[in-house]
Amino acid sequence: MTKKKTKRVLKLFLIVASITSLFFVPWTLVKAWILPLPDTIEEQMDEALAYDFEGMIVYIDQSGKAPQQYAAGWHNRETKTAAKPQALFKIASISKLYDAVALTKLVHKGRISLDKTIADYLPELVGKIEYAKEITLRMMVQHRSGLPNFTDTPDFWSAPTASYEESLALILNKPADFKPDEDYAYCNTNYLILNKIMDNALGYDTFRFIKEEVLIPHNLSNTYNSVLDVAAEDIMSGYHIGHSSDLKMADPNISMVATAEDVGIFLRALHDGSVFKDEEKEIYASLYEFEHAGWVPGYQSFANYYEDIDAVVVQFYNTTDPKLINWNLSEIINKRLYKILKRQ
Repeated sequence: MTKKKTKRVLKLFLIVASITSLFFVPWTLVKAWILPLPDTIEEQMDEALAYDFEGMIVYIDQSGKAPQQYAAGWHNRETKTAAKPQALFKIASISKLYDAVALTKLVHKGRISLDKTIADYLPELVGKIEYAKEITLRMMVQHRSGLPNFTDTPDFWSAPTASYEESLALILNKPADFKPDEDYAYCNTNYLILNKIMDNALGYDTFRFIKEEVLIPHNLSNTYNSVLDVAAEDIMSGYHIGHSSDLKMADPNISMVATAEDVGIFLRALHDGSVFKDEEKEIYASLYEFEHAGWVPGYQSFANYYEDIDAVVVQFYNTTDPKLINWNLSEIINKRLYKILKRQ
């Protein structure tokens, strides 16, 4: 076959592959992507509710403008209570940003070393966690440890664990996913163990340290360790498609809760460096990212920063689904919100 013919065949193959792939992409996602962009944030949120989302909250802090807060849909579907911009929400893995800041501060204080290992801080895990003598704190915070992810345990979300011990037990004596520092894999076990190490170094719960070092100095009075710390009616209801119950009080120890505004103020402080002292920002920048997303059943959360328009945007969606179609939908909507802000 000549080079010219080969190119034609390859081009035809790529066209056929592209057309075929459309049959495997839910039409809902295609529609959300190609619809004309609305003029306002409110219109885009109303459009989002036309999919499977019960409710949505957006907080925007853009340089040169007063912060904006929006809400659409239901705060509580059963009571027909409208969504509230100041509602509390399960922020799930966004909490890793707070944990990484806490770790940074403890490193700066000399209380913890990033280059020490699991074996150094939790010697009882040697022989129960593969490579415990090689996995450093730095590798864990960067998701380069190779530890198995305890939340990947089959049927985990149907009955989540309620303690460090129960969660850790799910991965003990299991082979590593890869050798330490040889790959990357997002893994909740990393932060489970990091929190235990920080608890031990402090002599008390890491969230108390976060409260003293981050929340109080920045007047973040609407950020809590658990749904059990607040009035249930203040929490936005969470729904999982195929599951009839409101999930806001389910699995109370699985997530921090906060308002979108509190998350936005924290994210701004993370980016402008005001959450840090002295050399802490440089330590943090070498360790972890400056934005995050989170997922637990009923709750999807996104904390984004757009440098080109100097804007912090926090998005909360209170509906999840087994196939994560809503996750992909929310990422599309987030990009459209950014485009609207950029165009304004």
